[in-house]
Amino acid sequence: MPNRNDEPMRLDASAAVSPSARLPLIDAARGLAVAAMIVYHFSWDLRYFGFITADVADDLGWRIFARLIAGSFIFVVGVSLVLATRNGLHLDRYVKRLAILVVAAAAITLVTRFVFPDNFIFFGILHHIALASVLGLAFVRAPLPIVVAASVLCFALPPLFAGPAFDHPALVWLGLASYFPRSNDFVPVFPWFGVVLAGIAAARLAPSIAAGFPLAPRIRGYGEQVPRPLLWAGRHSLAIYLLHQPILLGMVYVAAQVAPPDLLGFEPAFVESCAASCIESEAEAGLCRQTCECLAERSQGEGLWGDLMGETLSEDQTRRYFELADACRAAPDAR
Repeated sequence: MPNRNDEPMRLDASAAVSPSARLPLIDAARGLAVAAMIVYHFSWDLRYFGFITADVADDLGWRIFARLIAGSFIFVVGVSLVLATRNGLHLDRYVKRLAILVVAAAAITLVTRFVFPDNFIFFGILHHIALASVLGLAFVRAPLPIVVAASVLCFALPPLFAGPAFDHPALVWLGLASYFPRSNDFVPVFPWFGVVLAGIAAARLAPSIAAGFPLAPRIRGYGEQVPRPLLWAGRHSLAIYLLHQPILLGMVYVAAQVAPPDLLGFEPAFVESCAASCIESEAEAGLCRQTCECLAERSQGEGLWGDLMGETLSEDQTRRYFELADACRAAPDAR
């Protein structure tokens, strides 16, 4: 049996359980989430550099996909907290892994603050999991009705109590602000901690877990039917999370230098999206299209097009973009 201290770090960073108690189904679920995360981030990178026109950041389907990925990881955090503490909390391992997660989250903030200053990650999934790994401990032994009620409350708080009182930068991470902050990854406490609590409740309700793994040998046998790369990814999810984006971004960046994408190919999609938004404001369809065509042409003429398509406009560029929009709206045929 391998030394417990050599057990791979997992994304949930909860206290370790012995390797013999690992459930391949949990590793497989986390591995699937890792695979989906890589697909999403690679698509985002391709969009960022202009290789594809799909609006990965704002399209409804992509947004749902991203939330399902985050929800999968966070749900497993709750499940893992129950598994890790079923025989008591191993404080030394727990603190060590929590410290690693906190350092990793801080590194993500520092790196993205430098690379994406207008959209840096100040409270992303790693930050949330670090906090949830602490807060969740209060619920692993709490009565189940309290856990379920707390989970429901987490989902109810944003629509019921969000408002300007929580708009201060020191409070935005709670998820109760009146606006959605600019960030490449934002996973606030509410409602997402409700998903962690749902994972805790599900793990405690599962008979095979609550009764001390009477079916564990049979469940572990399913691991032979799961592709090994999937299990490996699930057991090394934190390392993959930290490394995959620099690798993918580097690959796409090199590809963009070798064969620059044609950003002008984005113009039809931009005009269609722009016109649709304009028409929703009850403006005349023909006028909307003329305005958007003007805005596309003038954005290209002023050197804003690449950053506009990559969604990386600075504050000054954004201000200029809206000035152009106002000008085009006032005289859409003025190019």
